[in-house]
Amino acid sequence: MVRYGLAAATCLSLTGLAVAQQDRPSTPVADVNPFIGTTNGGNVFPGATRPFGMVAFSPELTPLPGKRLPIAAPGGYEWRGNGVRGFSLTHVSGTGCAGASGDVPIMPVTIPVERSPASVEAGLSYASLLDHAAERASPGAYHVTLDNGVTVDLGATERSAIGRFAFPADKPANLLFRTSDSEVGSSDSTIRIDPATRTVSGTVTSGNFCGYLAADRRESYYTLHFVAQFDQFFTVGGTWRDDRVSAGAASGGGGTSYGDRGHPPAGRGAGGWISFAPDAARAVTMRVGVSYVDEAGARRNLERESPAGTSLDSVQAAGRAAWEQALGRIRVEGGARDERTVFYTALYHALMTPNLYSDVDGRYRGFDAAVHALAPRQQAQYANYSGWDVYRSQLQLVTLLDPQRGSDIAQSLLNQAEQNGGTWDRWTHLTGATGVMNGDPSPPSLAAIYAFGGRSFDLKRAYASLRRAATVPSAKDLDRKGCPVLCVGQRPGLDQWLKLHYMPVGAPGWGTVSDTLELAAADFGLAELARHAGDRAGEKLFRARSGWWRNLYNPAATAAGGYLQPRRADGGWPRFDPSSDEEMVEGSGAQYLWMVPFDPAGLIDVLGGRAAATRRLDAFFRAPDGGWAVTKAGPLHAELDNEPSIASPWAYLFTGEPWKTQETVRAAMRQIWTNTPAGISGNDDLGQMSSWYVWSALGLYPLYPGRAELVIGSPLFPRATVERPGGVRLVIDAPGAAPDAPYVTGLRVDGHASDRAWLPADAVNRGATLAFTMARQPDRSWATHTAPPSFGPGVGSVARR
Repeated sequence: MVRYGLAAATCLSLTGLAVAQQDRPSTPVADVNPFIGTTNGGNVFPGATRPFGMVAFSPELTPLPGKRLPIAAPGGYEWRGNGVRGFSLTHVSGTGCAGASGDVPIMPVTIPVERSPASVEAGLSYASLLDHAAERASPGAYHVTLDNGVTVDLGATERSAIGRFAFPADKPANLLFRTSDSEVGSSDSTIRIDPATRTVSGTVTSGNFCGYLAADRRESYYTLHFVAQFDQFFTVGGTWRDDRVSAGAASGGGGTSYGDRGHPPAGRGAGGWISFAPDAARAVTMRVGVSYVDEAGARRNLERESPAGTSLDSVQAAGRAAWEQALGRIRVEGGARDERTVFYTALYHALMTPNLYSDVDGRYRGFDAAVHALAPRQQAQYANYSGWDVYRSQLQLVTLLDPQRGSDIAQSLLNQAEQNGGTWDRWTHLTGATGVMNGDPSPPSLAAIYAFGGRSFDLKRAYASLRRAATVPSAKDLDRKGCPVLCVGQRPGLDQWLKLHYMPVGAPGWGTVSDTLELAAADFGLAELARHAGDRAGEKLFRARSGWWRNLYNPAATAAGGYLQPRRADGGWPRFDPSSDEEMVEGSGAQYLWMVPFDPAGLIDVLGGRAAATRRLDAFFRAPDGGWAVTKAGPLHAELDNEPSIASPWAYLFTGEPWKTQETVRAAMRQIWTNTPAGISGNDDLGQMSSWYVWSALGLYPLYPGRAELVIGSPLFPRATVERPGGVRLVIDAPGAAPDAPYVTGLRVDGHASDRAWLPADAVNRGATLAFTMARQPDRSWATHTAPPSFGPGVGSVARR
């Protein structure tokens, strides 16, 4: 996903939490550390949420010194920050750009509200210092004692939040609702304060995800409704708008706007506050329901999930149980505590998104602004789909563990597309088709969901829609609005793709080499959908089109053996530098060379065969001195903290050197993933990067976009059991597995010896027992003679040269 830059952090410790973890028995929930990835660009948040929940109640920190944006980081939280400006009701985990959601920050303050909290003059007057020693988090719960003396405890159901604010006895007790202050601003907000019913309600209208990157995409596209109810009486404090305070006002509103650069300008904003009497009980409990449909929906969600009398403790306990059930679908045994913590935290982050979007009554607001009901067989509508990221391995993991949820995600994407004039957007944020990133990830996403057992969605209708989108250029496809990063078309420049069979320099889109490779993967996924839908002609057509990546291969470009490189519409080749990111997306020419995951055999063939490909892979993953170069080693080497490179280590399986896949993946796991705040070194991208770690730790990977065959790496733990619905189990036994013992010397599948570094697709849906023999030294004979399947048109095997 679009990177959001922060300076590299030194290794930061989590001393207090680490001590607490050692004191608890090891269970999936107890092993999670929500602070992993909260610095150095991971952009996750530590607050309270449920698996795939609509609500995520988490702190919004003040910006780091010298930052030009009004937030600490996407996700709202940066470990290096030291100030809290509120606790927002919604968050999206691991985003890039400048963040998303972060709606309605609620802040307890212990000073009188005399200046507008939105005013420049107020500065950080209504923020409070944060001390990590006074902070705790676990799945479903968050606790902090602020420097202003208020103790805050948070919990969440799927569609509601609950917070307890314990004010000090000797200070004013005020609660601010910063209704306009979503992470990237808002165009409007409202607030209504009703002390008679102890209720505060309102709305915020926002959107603007990555809007600062395109002047023509700074727009609102969703409205959040909230209803907050309290267990204590309060008085009306007042409202504010920009620099004006209206003491005693019970209603108000206004937005921040998105300014002239796509960010909320200083001095703009609106909200209101309530006050608790000095002689009242100092611990105040607030329950908040939210809805993207209307206020009635927010009230109904609150009444159903957190009715009057609901305690914080009961909500937190239920949240813990929900996470224990979700995380417990994969049970790992053995390994050090830190290894289990990194694993279960990765699984935790992978099971946060997409986010529940429909209300308890099944209603949701669509991309057409109308209110819709769920489709037949659909149990919930989901939102927040970072397609460019999650089609690679996150949706496969989600569907592996919960096929119905995978089905609902697929149906949700179809519903969104039909409400969006037939356009399947690459990165949907709530009801916004943001257009962020490139390619067309929906076909491989739906094909992967189907392949991994998610069958309860309208396959034929989805396939027909995607087939049309891939064969008939729309007006949006021909429009450059939002380009390069936020193009409005599903397949920008589709007319040129169909004419030239590659994306030429100057076409709409973002990075024509990347566009070509992403569209080839999209057509491969569409071929798989055609197969499942019974369209044999379509399967043949799109399988052939998936081979068009070859039209960017220029063997004469360098003595090193050629690259996939930019090409003009007249067929000519501009000057090319493999270390450059020109015509690439978040990667270099050297990194994009290996992004043909569905046809590695075809790629190795055009590179000159196994020996030639091995030489290039070795130079890609190793520095000249022989050390690892798997991250932060420069553009001629792998960058395994970002999507373009993450499938590349498995290329060694196709050169007959599986031990190199095993050691390379393990090196990346150990360098990039640690039990520290900097333990995710790049955006987690709505769980995609975390899902890569989960698969890698299991010793498996869903390499092929849209298929269920799994290639084999090496398991990290001595034993892991994946429980699927219906009693299906995937059991991985690997006695002797350890961080420094990544090498596979033998494998038995269901009791039978196997010399293949891959599993057939039916192993996912019928289950299997894998018994590995592990070692600290490589075995250069195991699984070297039979490469995994490759699905390119016209290539049956890897040439030996």
